[in-house]
Amino acid sequence: MTLAPKNKLTDKEEEIMLLFWQNGPLFVKEAVDMMPKPKPHVNTVSTYVRALESKGYLSHEAIGGSFRYFAIKPMEEYRRRTVGEMIRNYFNNSYQGIVCSLVEDDKISVDELRELVDMMEIHYKKS
Repeated sequence: MTLAPKNKLTDKEEEIMLLFWQNGPLFVKEAVDMMPKPKPHVNTVSTYVRALESKGYLSHEAIGGSFRYFAIKPMEEYRRRTVGEMIRNYFNNSYQGIVCSLVEDDKISVDELRELVDMMEIHYKKS
């Protein structure tokens, strides 16, 4: 299942979502305070947050005349869809292709790959 274009996140939206996924409910000002320098203006982040809410990633609750936002789409769901989409689009739907690419690019060593296979075999024997 691919993400509809309206539900895809821009790099900046993804950066902001990570703040909510990693820190829980936040006011926009708190999100801005957590961002690296140079910090964007509060209004800019507020615009992104509202866009994330309209895309179904965030919701809010009113607290003392302000809104506190919280993630309603789990990070794991987004990660699974995004990785699946990347594998379909760039590796011809081949998970083996992405693993080979990681080995070829020295992102994972053959020893680490063997270790992963061993871990998976142990996991599947327990299931």
